[in-house]
Amino acid sequence: MLKIALPNKGRLADEARELFRDAGLEVRAHSDRALTASLGGEFQALFVRAQDIPEFVADGAADVGVTGQDLVRESGRPVRELADLGFGRCRLAVAARDDSGITRIQELPSGTRVATTFPRIAAQYFADNGCQVEIVSISGAAEIAPHIGIADVIVDLVSTGSTLRVNGLREVGTVLESTARLIVADAPDRLSQPQRDAVEELAGALLSVLRARGQRYLMANVPRDRMPLVRDIVPGLNGPTVIDILNGGTMVAVHAVVAADSVYRTIARLKALGAEGILITRIERLMA
Repeated sequence: MLKIALPNKGRLADEARELFRDAGLEVRAHSDRALTASLGGEFQALFVRAQDIPEFVADGAADVGVTGQDLVRESGRPVRELADLGFGRCRLAVAARDDSGITRIQELPSGTRVATTFPRIAAQYFADNGCQVEIVSISGAAEIAPHIGIADVIVDLVSTGSTLRVNGLREVGTVLESTARLIVADAPDRLSQPQRDAVEELAGALLSVLRARGQRYLMANVPRDRMPLVRDIVPGLNGPTVIDILNGGTMVAVHAVVAADSVYRTIARLKALGAEGILITRIERLMA
């Protein structure tokens, strides 16, 4: 049974559980505070801090893990990313006080103090950009640091930027964009072949759910003589599937996968062609 390290709290934890549930791997724990749980009876979940997951995976305490790419980069541990899971989107940004007059990192004077909970990433970023700064590693909220003299600027995670604005800060640079990743140890021989196969199957199952979330399955009866126009409206993955209808006469059934965010427009265009019996359904999984 593979051990999967999952975040124990926060937005990453909630979205990871939802993704695994949709993939048929629902968390089955004895209580909300349980440190381990069964995942669909096929895997065991270990609930730990998101920032500790790269270490758990690299050291072999867990076979697979789900955590943010920012935390993977900061850890410096030898792990390999199997899949971008898309959720937990945020960016690591450089922020300065509104009244500092700084608009970009190139304006930072030599010796600028930078407070951050991501000292490894921050140091590399400023070095790559030719900025000589002093990194001040902190463990709590970074937004207060410029106001109490701990540092001149900060490097911190940003989602909407509202927290920065409330604290009189503004972004002056983006260090990296981050999303949740599925990771394994960068040690191919650690897992047996059956375990490696199971990991690949797990990655495939999770990605199939993610692909399906942005798609819908469309079915419609369309006049046969309008078929040359249908492909432009519902191209599908490899073109629409066209099926003869029993006693359908001039109508044929068209099935296709369409983008969820434009399905309303697709329906309108099909109706304009004389389509009938249009049905749209959600897709649980979509394999590549």
